Amino acid sequence: LAGEYHHVLHGKLPWTPIAKLDTLHAWINDGLMAVFFFVVGLEVKREMIAGNLADPASRRLPVLAAAAGMAVPALVYLSVAGGDPRLERGWAIPAATDIAFAMGVIGLLGNRVPAELRLFLLTVAIVDDIGAVLVIALVYTQAIAFEWLLAGVLVVGGMIALNRNRVERMWPFVLGALMLWFCILNSGVHATIAGVAAALIVPMRRRDGHSMLERMEHALVRWNAYLILPVFGFANAGVALAGLGLVAVLDPLPLAIAAGLVIGKQLGIFGSIVVADKIGFAPRPANSSWAQIWGTAVL
Repeated sequence: LAGEYHHVLHGKLPWTPIAKLDTLHAWINDGLMAVFFFVVGLEVKREMIAGNLADPASRRLPVLAAAAGMAVPALVYLSVAGGDPRLERGWAIPAATDIAFAMGVIGLLGNRVPAELRLFLLTVAIVDDIGAVLVIALVYTQAIAFEWLLAGVLVVGGMIALNRNRVERMWPFVLGALMLWFCILNSGVHATIAGVAAALIVPMRRRDGHSMLERMEHALVRWNAYLILPVFGFANAGVALAGLGLVAVLDPLPLAIAAGLVIGKQLGIFGSIVVADKIGFAPRPANSSWAQIWGTAVL
């Protein structure tokens, strides 16, 4: 069914309301995943204000681990690629963490994973994703449409004004999030970053026992787990392996990417946690064994 799978996901749609999203695959990766990142952003903000990340010191470790988890895989990639100038531009490929798949696996493990460790991975992946977007924008993007970026900044300003003026209705923030997504989509920067940015502006003032942020998170979290993640996984797992022999797998490019991901990620993330814990810069995630932390670094 490879042909049908590719046609359904990558074939041009007969009609689309947004010209840039002309395939089902594009709608999933740039549309549905923006909702996924919106929910992730809501969760991170809630934890930063009233949860395990409320203490600034507790945010040090995820930021450090994310930075090391990008830098070390890039260095491993460059060391394996062997200085081939044609391959050097691919250094950022193994630097990115696939937050959707990582959180999907963590979700399957349920309460066997400490809540603190799940939040740690979530925060690492968010920081990593912001870093990846910056790398794409600064190194790989052919052209950024700055007028659309400026429009996005204005939308963000408007949403902040809504928050500051204590607007309690949900629809202006939903409309603002959609407008921000559309602006970022057309700017050339990955549209999913709009989801995180919009989520961080949603108010968390409690009214009648629940804040707007908590109501949004509660309404969307199941859609995230049971629809968006599985659809994303199905749409992005269709990698063609036909005719790929052992010799091709051992070529410098796939070998460098695999080494960067498998070796570099573990070294960067797990190594930075060990060092930070030992020197007292930041403690390791609470209620987590070193084996569990290593397993998270593998993810």
